[in-house]
Amino acid sequence: MSRSVAGQLSPERRADDLRRLRAERFDVLVIGGGVTGAGAALDAASRGLKVALVEARDHAAGTSSRSSKLIHGGLRYLEQLEFHLVHEALTERGLLATRLAPHLVRPVPFLVPLPAGRGVRDVPGRLFRRSYYGAGVATYDAFAGVFGGGRGMPLHRHLTREGARRVFPSLKAEGLAGAIRYYDGQVDDARLVVTLARTAASLGATVVSSARAVGLIRQAREVTGVRVRDLEAPGGSPDAEFEVQARTVIAATGVWSDDMSRMLNDVGLRPGIRVRASKGVHLVVPRSAITGETGLILRTATSVLFVIPWGGHWIIGTTDTDWRLDRSHPAASARDIDYLLQQVNTVLDRPLTRDDIEGVYAGLRPLLAGEADSTSKLSREHAVFEPMLGLLLVAGGKYTTYRVMASDVVDRAARRLGGVRPSRTADLPLLGADGYAAMWRDRADLARRHGVPVGVAEHLLERYGTLTLDLLALIDADPLLASPLAGAPEYLAAEVTYAARAEGALHLEDVLTRRTRISFETSHRGLESAEHAAELMGAVLGWDAATRAREVENYRARVAAERQSQQMPDDVAADAARLGAPDVRGGFVRDRGSDGDAAELPSSSR
Repeated sequence: MSRSVAGQLSPERRADDLRRLRAERFDVLVIGGGVTGAGAALDAASRGLKVALVEARDHAAGTSSRSSKLIHGGLRYLEQLEFHLVHEALTERGLLATRLAPHLVRPVPFLVPLPAGRGVRDVPGRLFRRSYYGAGVATYDAFAGVFGGGRGMPLHRHLTREGARRVFPSLKAEGLAGAIRYYDGQVDDARLVVTLARTAASLGATVVSSARAVGLIRQAREVTGVRVRDLEAPGGSPDAEFEVQARTVIAATGVWSDDMSRMLNDVGLRPGIRVRASKGVHLVVPRSAITGETGLILRTATSVLFVIPWGGHWIIGTTDTDWRLDRSHPAASARDIDYLLQQVNTVLDRPLTRDDIEGVYAGLRPLLAGEADSTSKLSREHAVFEPMLGLLLVAGGKYTTYRVMASDVVDRAARRLGGVRPSRTADLPLLGADGYAAMWRDRADLARRHGVPVGVAEHLLERYGTLTLDLLALIDADPLLASPLAGAPEYLAAEVTYAARAEGALHLEDVLTRRTRISFETSHRGLESAEHAAELMGAVLGWDAATRAREVENYRARVAAERQSQQMPDDVAADAARLGAPDVRGGFVRDRGSDGDAAELPSSSR
């Protein structure tokens, strides 16, 4: 069986994996299907361990689909003298761009604009700023070249004011002394997570979404498994809840980490780590709204602001504010949107307005809690903690270093299990990476053989790598799948079908918000695509007319609630508006942060 077939997360595979969860005992059970959890499942499976992964909603449904879409070293960490974080992140960037996922991680250029100051008197200041920022970017490149595990990115370059305006005409000429151009990596974050989960599945891991951990199973003071609820089971089904036995449980639950801590309250244990949620909001505007060939990185009063090219769009973000409200559906408020517009308009010659905005998304960063008043000052390092025998918590960190976090927590599990070989994920290409360079080089021949335009072949290769052959096989069998999706002509109907057949998509929002990014790349937020996508998914998942209508209605309610929240003046009002739409997966209640009124998950013992 090929890796591609072995890694398919099909409806049939989900049913089989649910049976395995009920019947088998695992070496490692991972709770959480974000980038860290999927990475941990892959790391453990690649060592030959018997692995299961359960995710309460969809793969990457939380933080891991709502990032700035960057694989980066963290240029600002150099200024904070956190060289070890930069070293670690640039090493991972190099691995992803050159070996592990070159089909998903690619270079994106950025400009660091240099302010001119006022008049001749500021010449020393201009020289200092160019030297200061230049030294920082040069150090960044040096770390990537010496320690980066394969650079995968071009070197930086100094630009004059005219040179900066040539590559980014929308920059205000007033107050601009020039710029420095450097490169980082860009990724579709949700696609990387799904690919990690599928790669783990291809190595034998049991991978189940819509399966929520609702309690720990204990024998005396040892965790021996987890009680799981299948959120897709019919209401009232006696099979909806079941126990999963495991020698080690790894909780990679991000901003929900404190929920795992509360499971241990009845035995008087304090896990020793706390996670605070920091809300990051991003705006999406059409490429035509800003004229430029690169991204921008701008200093603000509290952090940095990115303007990032994203296909036919720009992503502008991010905010960095404490969030203690609903964690499953963080909401962007009018205040967040106005802040981002105000910040970006300080450097643009044509100010952006709300009319330019196509989409908005909000995510929560899991930061290790400390004494800092501002979330922007909290640590981006990660921690692994074992509060109870058999239970490991991993928290903190950043998207780019997911593989290090996964390796660290599985190393800790390996010491408990004994006889486990070291991590090998630094040398394990993800699905779609093997043979990618050759297939990209021969993309014109590939397109010709399958009767599709070269642009279609390029689009698929940049999203699926060599798994593109699977989608082209679908099109060969049913040429209608080569047609564009209604309301989103940059995506093919085949991609929706493939998401349901092979990528574990169970609901319409899984496809419109994560397998594709239609929910924030179109001004209609996916409403014009919903019925067509539901028809395509329904053909795979066996939806009847009533189910299709319910999926479309749930998605429409979600979009309406998000739009309403973005008109609200503050977080509390935005949160209330967003929660006006029911969650498409049952079993979810108002899910406040640790400082609010979160529902506590029960624990059980035998």
